[in-house]
Amino acid sequence: MEDTKAKNTNVELYTRYKTFSWDLLFYYAIIFLFFTETKGISAADVLLAESTYPIFKIIFLVPATVMINSLGKRMSLIIGNSFIALAMLTYIIGNNFWYIILGELLSAIGFIIKGICESNILYDSLEKNEKRGILFARIEGKGTSYYYYIDAISSVLSGILFAINGYIPMCLCLLMSVFSVYLAIKFKDIDERKKIDLGSVKEDLIDLKNSFKLFSKSPRLKYLLFFGALIWGTLLSITMLRSGIMQEVGIPSGYFGIIFAIMGLISGVSARNEQRFHKKYRNKTLGKLAIPLVFSFLILGIVCSSGAPYAIKVIVILLLFVVQYIVKGPFYPLIKQYLNNFTTTKLRTKISSSFNLLENILRFLITFSASTLLRFTTTANTFTVLGCVLGLIVVLTLDRMRTRVGLKPEEYTEKDANVMNLK
Repeated sequence: MEDTKAKNTNVELYTRYKTFSWDLLFYYAIIFLFFTETKGISAADVLLAESTYPIFKIIFLVPATVMINSLGKRMSLIIGNSFIALAMLTYIIGNNFWYIILGELLSAIGFIIKGICESNILYDSLEKNEKRGILFARIEGKGTSYYYYIDAISSVLSGILFAINGYIPMCLCLLMSVFSVYLAIKFKDIDERKKIDLGSVKEDLIDLKNSFKLFSKSPRLKYLLFFGALIWGTLLSITMLRSGIMQEVGIPSGYFGIIFAIMGLISGVSARNEQRFHKKYRNKTLGKLAIPLVFSFLILGIVCSSGAPYAIKVIVILLLFVVQYIVKGPFYPLIKQYLNNFTTTKLRTKISSSFNLLENILRFLITFSASTLLRFTTTANTFTVLGCVLGLIVVLTLDRMRTRVGLKPEEYTEKDANVMNLK
């Protein structure tokens, strides 16, 4: 009975937690301006510093997974949100490039822990039946959509407050991070924990290493993990570039908050309807989302580097941002749903770890490449190059996935059946 009560508490709390704590509020609309204008750091250096974030996440992936197995998801989630609050404090008090690096380190530790724990807390708390996956995606989608609505409001406010003083929205971001710690404390423990000792750490390291090898033997998981990590890593990599292209074209910084607020609302509506995407496109859903995304980069770069009038460039930027945010809304809950299908509780933690590892490797490659390109060319040309390269990779990967992902359980190969819970 106590276990059931704890699970119900977690399910009821999860939407509220997701709404306020999934990602940073009062942050993304102004962080590029905060670093470049308030702190006086160059755009290329800002992107270079951001490229260290996924590297730090890769380094701390295994230690974070070991810690989660030892301390449990609830305590780990509290620690993860605390690290993020410390990161925001570092950005506020820091005054040079190296403080950003330190902030990226603290933020990376926090988000790698959150990335493994959050969705698994919800999935572990749901009843084990045939509706579990659908209910999981529905709650995830609801919380994600609410987050985008709140993010839209905070984006408008952050733009207005930034014009008054650049530190005000960052202080509000810090306060929301502290509130996330409070919400994490209210979750209940429902998973088994292992005592921390050198022997258990060694066993966990070996277990994680073997799980990565295991997933590589499953065609379904291998391609699903790679494709999901590529698209999600791309979506997370282009936040600074969006601000950069608007600044380059000449859109006044006072409009940044309003623009990102509208885009956040679009993502919120899109995330709320993630099951409609799934029901309409079924096994073609990922392709229907990914192809418009990567080709929006190519069009954005070509138009903004051309001699088109200012008004045309602004219209194209806004329309293509709409495309990108429509994709961003449902993609995360959908890829999590697909990855969690045919799995067990233990396997889901390992899949989350593998997803985070791949996402951060690919995110580093994209962000570091963009930072390097910015030292030699414009933001518009950087978008053009990314559109060409990512477009080619996406098309080739989707072609390989056609006969390996989105099948009925009985249609998967013996290799898939041996890895996933198909028998």
